[in-house]
Amino acid sequence: MCGIVGYLGDKQPQKIIIQGLKKLEYRGYDSSGLAIIGNGQTQRLRAPGKLKNLEEKLLGQNLQGNIGIGHTRWATHGVPNETNAHPHQVGPISLVHNGIIENYQEIRADLVKRGKKIISQTDSELVAHLIAEKVEQGNNLEKSIFLVLPLLKGAFSILVISELEPDVMVSCIVTGK
Repeated sequence: MCGIVGYLGDKQPQKIIIQGLKKLEYRGYDSSGLAIIGNGQTQRLRAPGKLKNLEEKLLGQNLQGNIGIGHTRWATHGVPNETNAHPHQVGPISLVHNGIIENYQEIRADLVKRGKKIISQTDSELVAHLIAEKVEQGNNLEKSIFLVLPLLKGAFSILVISELEPDVMVSCIVTGK
């Protein structure tokens, strides 16, 4: 299991996200991370191991913005390291994910065939690639996600933000197909 936290509001998200992740740490502890959008740019930090490792990376940092997502991970795809830690970012899209995308091998093969550079070993990054493609085609974040959902098999939840829509956060829970 993984822990997912999101914040959109007028306070600084860094502290709020870390507090939320602490409450959910029992749901995942092989890596953690957060992404905060401020001034149209994503600031993303990830760390392997327990949440305290991410907190140490954040010491002295004050990530500015009004929207952010965070994640504690219990690995299902890929070894527990920083590369496989969430949030995954593809272009303007940042995504956290809990669950399993059952058809991830087919999706990965298709993305690679089309020239996409896959960085992690996770099924989660693949979803970020698919959403980013739909955004590149001119769709807004919400529509992009709803165009991608029918392509995914499994039971999962995602939380997604975009630099292109810094006041929008979309969450989805799919109970299985």
